[in-house]
Amino acid sequence: MIGTSGIRNGLKFLFDGVPHTVVEFQHVKPGKGPAFVRTKLKNLKNGAIFEHKFRTSEKLEDITLDDKDVTYTYRDGEFYCFMDQDTYIELRLTAEQLGDAVNWLTEGLELSILFYEGDPLDVALPSAVDLEVVEAEPGLKGDTATGATKPVTVETGAQVNVPLFVEKGERIRIDTRTGEYVTRVKD
Repeated sequence: MIGTSGIRNGLKFLFDGVPHTVVEFQHVKPGKGPAFVRTKLKNLKNGAIFEHKFRTSEKLEDITLDDKDVTYTYRDGEFYCFMDQDTYIELRLTAEQLGDAVNWLTEGLELSILFYEGDPLDVALPSAVDLEVVEAEPGLKGDTATGATKPVTVETGAQVNVPLFVEKGERIRIDTRTGEYVTRVKD
């Protein structure tokens, strides 16, 4: 069991029988009444984020999560196939289980998947991935002072807003946490 003094960002615990993680927290000592901890929690099963107050006397149920390092190998219909880097066993997950991570998966990409009781909960991608632009409208020459952007499609099928100078065939770096363009990549 974890006391409320142990609450910190990223802490994972069972709340109402479901794994949750702390997104934000704040210890509050009001002028009147007992102290409490105001938190913003994320349900690791469905991704819902909500606020909850814990009294300082409450205890949180600690959980054990398995973290597996995997390599994305290929897509087979509705399944995305990964190889466990330790056991070489194939894991097959659906787009629903992977969430937004499907926008950044390319063959050979190494990542981590968090499991609770055998069920995948969360995918930890590298902070940035390099992808090829496969579809882009031509940019207007000389229109770069405004910081204007245009949508392009990358090799995974995701759409990203990039500066006007980015063209089809170029490789770009994308921040996987925000889905935003970072820079062009030279091969």
